[in-house]
Amino acid sequence: MNFLRGVMGGPSAGPQPSGAETIQKLCDRVASSTLLDDRRDAVRALKSLSKKYRLEVGIQAMEHLIHVLQTDRSDSEIIGYALDTLYNVISNDLEEEEQEENLPKQVDDLGSQFTEIFIKQQENVTLLLTLVEEFDFHVRWPGVKLLTSLLKQQGPQVQQIILVSPMGVSRLMDLLADSREVIRNDGVLLLQQLTKSNAAIQKIVAFENAFERLLDIITEEGNSDGGIVVEDCLLLLQNLLKNNNSNQNFFKEGSYIQRMKPWFEVGDDNCGWSAQKVTNLHLMLQLVRVLVSPTNPPGATSSCQKAMFHCGLLQQLCTILMATGVPADILTETINTVSEVIRGCQMNQDYFASVNAPSNPPRPAIVVLLMSMVNERQPFVLRCAVLYCFQCFLYKNQKGQGEIVSTLLPSTIDGNSVSAGQLLCGGLFSTDSLSNWCAAVALAHALQENATLKEQLLRVQLATSIGNPPVSLLQQCTNILSQGSKVQTRVGLLMLLCTWLSNCSIAVTHFLHNPANIPFLTGQIAENLGEEEQLVQGLCALLLGISIYYNDNSLENYRKEKLKQLIEKRIGRENFIEKLGFISKHELYSRAAQKPQPSFSSPDHMMFDHEFTKLVKELEGVISKAIYKSSEEDKKEEEVKKTLEQHDNIVTHYKKVIREQDQELEELKQRINTLTSQNEQLQATVTQQVSQIQQHKDQYNLLKVQLGKDTQHHNSHSDTFQMNGVQMEEVSKLKEELEEWKNKHEQLQGQLRERDSVTEKLKSSQLEMGTTEQSSQTSKSGGLEHNHELQKELEMLRSQIQLQSAEISKLQMENQKLQVMNATADPVLGDSGATAANNSELEGRLQQEIKELKSEVKALSEEKESLKRHLDSSSSTVAILQDEKSKLQQEVAESKKEQDDLLVLLADQDQKLSALKVKLKDLGVPVEDEDDIESGDQGDEDEDGDEEEQD
Repeated sequence: MNFLRGVMGGPSAGPQPSGAETIQKLCDRVASSTLLDDRRDAVRALKSLSKKYRLEVGIQAMEHLIHVLQTDRSDSEIIGYALDTLYNVISNDLEEEEQEENLPKQVDDLGSQFTEIFIKQQENVTLLLTLVEEFDFHVRWPGVKLLTSLLKQQGPQVQQIILVSPMGVSRLMDLLADSREVIRNDGVLLLQQLTKSNAAIQKIVAFENAFERLLDIITEEGNSDGGIVVEDCLLLLQNLLKNNNSNQNFFKEGSYIQRMKPWFEVGDDNCGWSAQKVTNLHLMLQLVRVLVSPTNPPGATSSCQKAMFHCGLLQQLCTILMATGVPADILTETINTVSEVIRGCQMNQDYFASVNAPSNPPRPAIVVLLMSMVNERQPFVLRCAVLYCFQCFLYKNQKGQGEIVSTLLPSTIDGNSVSAGQLLCGGLFSTDSLSNWCAAVALAHALQENATLKEQLLRVQLATSIGNPPVSLLQQCTNILSQGSKVQTRVGLLMLLCTWLSNCSIAVTHFLHNPANIPFLTGQIAENLGEEEQLVQGLCALLLGISIYYNDNSLENYRKEKLKQLIEKRIGRENFIEKLGFISKHELYSRAAQKPQPSFSSPDHMMFDHEFTKLVKELEGVISKAIYKSSEEDKKEEEVKKTLEQHDNIVTHYKKVIREQDQELEELKQRINTLTSQNEQLQATVTQQVSQIQQHKDQYNLLKVQLGKDTQHHNSHSDTFQMNGVQMEEVSKLKEELEEWKNKHEQLQGQLRERDSVTEKLKSSQLEMGTTEQSSQTSKSGGLEHNHELQKELEMLRSQIQLQSAEISKLQMENQKLQVMNATADPVLGDSGATAANNSELEGRLQQEIKELKSEVKALSEEKESLKRHLDSSSSTVAILQDEKSKLQQEVAESKKEQDDLLVLLADQDQKLSALKVKLKDLGVPVEDEDDIESGDQGDEDEDGDEEEQD
């Protein structure tokens, strides 16, 4: 610190050191000091001096600062100071303080020179890339700024060093993921400089997921309502996509086009847009145009156009187009964007034709735009944008061309509403020359490459004034030409007439039918006018040449030969060719030929249309050759043309025959394929039905086996029931015997009771006789004997009763045993009545099952017979198909033979044709090759096919 006090400030007795001396001392301190704090203080002092003494610090301190970056990596503070110092030295941006002090800006580019010194050693850039990887804010942020400044000064050289550095671009892509917005935003600026004009780096950045990250940032910042960060991201996206087909394809396939739709969501109240929002939306529209630019490959442009329609982006743009309160420059750019989104895409063109403006009653958007185009109070750039939109709507859109021309035809004119055709006619004949030019060019695009509409437009009649008969549109155009209007008006009308008459002999005949037209054209060409009129002279020469080249000689006074004689007498052939060359030599012609969009610095420069420059390029050489041809050459050319036409007709006829035969062959092949597939299906059905029959047979056999088992089981049940019946009979017999024994038992008990009563009587009588001893011996001996007999009889009765009781108990035990046996034999039957009912129910069920099985067997046999019949019919169908196939093969062979004969005939015709062409070339007649004609025919067929598919 004492050193700094001595160098930077503080009172001193001696003279103050100069800035260079101070810087030298600081550099010595950085180089020689062993303490990190001293080196850090010295580098900080160099940083403070680097803005004022930029040259001195850069010359003396750069080497020491680079050494600090290499050796003091551990101290983030000194690294940050060194990076800031190098940034101040290399950057050419003036600081705010310098601007306030009004310091003069250095004219020499110090930044570029210091950058060259820094990157001379590629290790320095590699070291800087390593430092940018550091997470420390004080290292990473100044490193990003320094690398951005290096890219600004020496972009291609630094890009090449980063490209060859391992993972160089990938390390820089990590800046977009930094959570600190300052570093992330400056990272976007760094990638802007890195991707400028370097397709290789652009591809690497794109495949490092740049699209996803940038779109996420734009969404986080609020889309079009975001700040300058959104603008920087959009500029980076433009760098990545512009003129880079690989990245455009990656952007489309990654479904990133769908994420652009929310950018263009605008509310009902569009007032008070901020300048930043206008800028953001302008860049967003330009980004859409980058994807569908006419300079891109047609396939890539078409796929992007379709993706924009399917995701709703085109619909969103049309909403902005018809919204109110949108700023004029945004509206203009939106019209240009919609133009290129629909250009050449039939699906998008059809949608645009269906868009209506939110008016009462609703009007088509095309009509509303044309109203702006022919309104001279509208801004010039807006009118140019509308014209471009109309041209893109009609580009390769024969359906749209027909709809526009139909609004001019008498049968379709609606007096209650304004149509596109009425607006074009109104603009064509208004007093505003710019409206005349725009309407003429728009109408020319409605006729582009469409001979049918050129003929239909001849029917258009215009009412010029009350009381006068109507005149044709063609006549009115020539009338305005002859009235000497403004140059811009005449140029527009001449372009319209040249487009109208080219490749349309009927229109040429109508034009020549007016006797004033040819004298007017020859008079314009023959005069020596000023430089402004040379362009009109050239267009008049082109129109006259078209009238000669496409003349079918139907008018005797205006045959080709007479017109060429007229040119030679009144103008001169050389003079005519010179005037014709005025067109292609004009500066405005070269500008218009560069791109389809009409872009002019001022209305006065609005002279040529892009499509018209193609027509001039096509016809200029052909007309020049046609002027120098003699009448004999014309006759020979006519004969050759007729021969060629005949040959073309023959070829066309044979092509048609071959095409029809090819179609028939295709149909027959398709029929064979269909029949073959049907045959295969029938065979598969037969196989399936055979397998089903086999399955039914197996099921039938199983049912038979099961039926046999059920019959045996039924018989066993019947035996059981019979056995049970025998047992029941025995039980009933035993019961009857038991009842009989019971009755006998009761009778014996009754007898026993009687005997007991007799015994009691005897006992009582014996007691009475025992009291009297004086009875006689006779009566006494007789009584004893009788008593003895009674007792014996009583004993016999008692023994009989005991025997009967034993038999009764035995019978009761047997009865109980029989009841137990009966209960265990069939507990469910209960009694004989229930048993009989169950037996009958079981027999009924068995009979029903047997009937069902018999019916099923019968149905299976019938199905088997039907399948056999079906199989027989299928076999016959196969035989018929084989016969038809052999017949078709015979027909194919015959067709091939006919084609061979046709090819032989065509070869003979080609030989004759080539001989005729050689003769024509010897005569100097330009002859188109047959390959060109066929390629043109094929192109027309392809276009027609594409339109049919899209319709």
